Amino acid sequence: MNAILQCLCSISPLVEYFLSGKYITALQKDCSEVATAFAYVMTDMWLGDSECVSPEIFRSAFGNLYPAFMKKTQQDAQEFLIYVLNELHESLKKCHRKSCEKGSIPRCCRKTIANEVSIITQLFEGQLNYSIMCLKCENCTYKNEVFTILCLPIPSDYECSLQDCLQCFFQQDTLTWHNQIHCSFCETKQETAVRASISKAPKVIIFHLKRFDILGTMKRKLRTDIHYPLTNLDLSPYICPVFRKHPKYNLCAVVNHFGDLDGGHYTAFCKNSVTQAWYSFDDTRVSEIPDTSVQTATAYLLFYSCQPFSIPIKKCKS
Repeated sequence: MNAILQCLCSISPLVEYFLSGKYITALQKDCSEVATAFAYVMTDMWLGDSECVSPEIFRSAFGNLYPAFMKKTQQDAQEFLIYVLNELHESLKKCHRKSCEKGSIPRCCRKTIANEVSIITQLFEGQLNYSIMCLKCENCTYKNEVFTILCLPIPSDYECSLQDCLQCFFQQDTLTWHNQIHCSFCETKQETAVRASISKAPKVIIFHLKRFDILGTMKRKLRTDIHYPLTNLDLSPYICPVFRKHPKYNLCAVVNHFGDLDGGHYTAFCKNSVTQAWYSFDDTRVSEIPDTSVQTATAYLLFYSCQPFSIPIKKCKS
């Protein structure tokens, strides 16, 4: 919980949304407890006088909805992040209607129109487009899928780059045997080629490195040293050409995992938008670290932003 909250606290647009009080008008009355408690944490961390902040109110509100996180047992940081983002979205969502995007945009790249919009969807939500081609009749169909976290496979046991992981995720897959897909033209299941691309790139993209591997009954943690850039991550090869507005991303936070599948410890590295320095958060221990220390073989979650963060400002109401 500490590692995830520290990372979310380093996302300046998210912090400013809560510090400015904008969340109050968006709150859904029937599910506002977690979002309100989250706002208190953000306010205490950025504007409080204490050197130490206890997120006990947030933990209690969150635990009422997800009792597993109230127990003193090992939990997965990525799962916790998914639940937090989902709960904040549900608390702050508004219905939003707009016409479909047509014109010169290819049908395969048109965005699905979301009816529910929140600060979470505005910052973290992206969209994948899957092209699905029947290998018998070559008929091609398209499917869109919304994401907030991209789970990337790790193609090596020893050493690779984040680009290697991305290439592995976005490479064309052939579905055969029991994985065949029904073709509406052939009117039967056929071998199919599937390739994914990004039809909507989020402002903040989160990568989950799939270090926990399960092969049949065997479970293991991949300790691959994955080299990831601190600046200028180029996603343009994976983005639908008509939407390549923000192809370069800069790292803003990292969640590290130490240990094995059944037990371990999480820490976080976050870049501070005020000092522009990197800091290590390890429970009660906080220390400034050089840029060279941000790259480690323990990285589990990577947060990248396509825009530089400014200092969050608490805007007073007139």
